[in-house]
Amino acid sequence: MFPFWAGRIILLDDGQIFIAELGVLSDKPKILCVRGRDSDGAPLPPDLLEKYEVVEVQSSLRALARLTRENYAGMFVMSDHLQDVLQIGRLLQNDRILDGMPDGVALLDMENVIIWSNQQMRRWSNRDVVGQNFYAALDSPEILGPDFCPFHTALATGQASGSTLKADENRYYHVHAAPVLDEGETPRHLIVTVRDVTEEILQQQKLAAIHRAGIELADLTPEEVFQMTVEDRIELLKANILHYTKDLLNFDVVEIRLLDETSGALQPLLAVGMDDAAAQRPLFARPQKNGVTGFVAATGKSYLCENTAEDPLYIRGFTGAKSSLTVPLMLHDHVIGTFNVESPEPRAFTESDLQFLEIFCRDLAVALNTLELLVAQKANTALESCEAIHRAVALPVDEILNDAVNVMERYIGHEPALVERLQRILRNARDIKKTIQSVGRRMTPAEAVPSSVQVEARPKLRGCRVLVADADESVRSDAHELLERYGCEVETAHEGEEAILMVRAIGREAQYDIIIADIRLPDLSGYELLMRLKTLIEAPPLILMAGFGYDPGHSIVKARQEGLHPSAVLYKPFRRDQLLGTVETILDVSRNLAKA
Repeated sequence: MFPFWAGRIILLDDGQIFIAELGVLSDKPKILCVRGRDSDGAPLPPDLLEKYEVVEVQSSLRALARLTRENYAGMFVMSDHLQDVLQIGRLLQNDRILDGMPDGVALLDMENVIIWSNQQMRRWSNRDVVGQNFYAALDSPEILGPDFCPFHTALATGQASGSTLKADENRYYHVHAAPVLDEGETPRHLIVTVRDVTEEILQQQKLAAIHRAGIELADLTPEEVFQMTVEDRIELLKANILHYTKDLLNFDVVEIRLLDETSGALQPLLAVGMDDAAAQRPLFARPQKNGVTGFVAATGKSYLCENTAEDPLYIRGFTGAKSSLTVPLMLHDHVIGTFNVESPEPRAFTESDLQFLEIFCRDLAVALNTLELLVAQKANTALESCEAIHRAVALPVDEILNDAVNVMERYIGHEPALVERLQRILRNARDIKKTIQSVGRRMTPAEAVPSSVQVEARPKLRGCRVLVADADESVRSDAHELLERYGCEVETAHEGEEAILMVRAIGREAQYDIIIADIRLPDLSGYELLMRLKTLIEAPPLILMAGFGYDPGHSIVKARQEGLHPSAVLYKPFRRDQLLGTVETILDVSRNLAKA
């Protein structure tokens, strides 16, 4: 009658059903009694209470939870709940199947408490999760949506719902909640399946990051770089390629070659980690006798070399290479070059790496075309291009710095991992600006710049780190243009509080050498800013700017009473030499104080 009760006997007594294990009856054996809510008032048989230790539950689902955790000699069920017996039997039969699933499965009550779970759920939680809140069992993950209350939705609507969760250690799970439906009754339980989607999510994030990086490789118009020499353009692009190749793609051995369509030669553009002889080896876009690189350039097809020792096409790129991945640089369906990476490990590259590199190379090909690296033009001067780069990049990078320090302030002391990531963003943003400045200096050698626009030497300003706080974007932009051409590293803030956060975030090891601020910021006066800075810096190197000598709050007078240097004031509009002279004066004062 009940095949899942094989090895048990079923006793009927006054309309009741009693199921007991054969061969396990002993003094006071423990049995599980299923008494539904409608049976609460019915007494249990006296013989049952006399012979057995009775453990009562109110539903088959609760019984299932008990049976998976504890041993019982048998089960007692009221006859009007025979269907509960059948349900328990079916669930017990499926228990072993569910335990073998790669996904997590859990049975939840209306309070999101786990009544039963399979082995995968217990493995993810490293403990027995029965009796725990579902979210607590997964260490309170962040709910990313689309449904931010999937369990409530499933119970309330009687329809399945789902969401994505982000747990610790950058793990992602997708949950699907389906209500357990009893005809004519409101759902009181949920079957929840949990799938680990970490790899999928991280791959999506990496794809998006790689595409953004590819677009940013040369986010400049041809007009902006018109006066660069080919060598200058190559240096500009190399810095970005190396940055993203290492940080996003995690490739350490890289070779990029460009195709000369006339001769078919593959000219070296960039080689990192390659043997010198291999980097300079003549290669042509031919399918034979030119290695994997020549084959890829000739066919336009990517090539994954899993074992260099067994691959007939492979020619050694660096000593000890065991595997390689080579992708064509395609522009409008035409091959313009190749991108090759190698590894000392066999089978080091996966299909995901191939996909990532192909996406990156599509954007890289566009960047190469934008920078006109394929046309050997010579420039008379690169000064305008350098300034255009500064205008295009400086303020947007400042916005990144401002946003990062504002976000970081909210998480200091609460989310160390997030704070560390934001600090890394700050470092990377500053490194990008330094790289651009360095490229700019190489792009504008003195002999290439007309004497009428050559910049006089200001050695005191070289490497000076300056923070400018002003609500006027034109002032912030002019500060970049004026000071960076003398070698200063300029960052800007929109208001006083933002400037305070920038000073706090930069740390004691790398403080600003000069802070220039308007006396009437949207949130603080110059005097108030000085007092706030003094809580962070013993002697703030502050310079205040006032429009047309207007200072209604006597901010300058009060600031001087608190130690502002007499020369640390600029009245707008000021001349360039006044700005540079004031900055040099306050630099001298600060450096002398530091030596004292």
